[in-house]
Amino acid sequence: MSGRPPVLAARAAELLARLPGPRTPAWPAGEPFTLALAHGTMSVEVFAPRGTDTQTPHAQDELYIIHAGRATLEVEGEPHAAAAGSVLFVPARAVHRFVDLSPDFAAWAVFWGPDGGER
Repeated sequence: MSGRPPVLAARAAELLARLPGPRTPAWPAGEPFTLALAHGTMSVEVFAPRGTDTQTPHAQDELYIIHAGRATLEVEGEPHAAAAGSVLFVPARAVHRFVDLSPDFAAWAVFWGPDGGER
């Protein structure tokens, strides 16, 4: 063994085929996300809300890497354009959501670090 960590890999098309996920009280139309990878404090999801994004703030820092489509990411009320190829950072516990989503919108969401974010 080389002592290196295992290579973790995920494919967007396979993950998008799982969506929407289970219907829950928080997500009556089905979960708009699915877990792709996890290691230590890091997790990666594919996030593809349809229509309305009703997410609430997260305990960890987060990166959105836009895979397809376009939307506007509102962070604490401030709008930020998001389109395929964009990367956007959201600090832990910030109120945020995507609005004006195109029908094909999909993003990778990467979470990491301690609860409350990095200092």
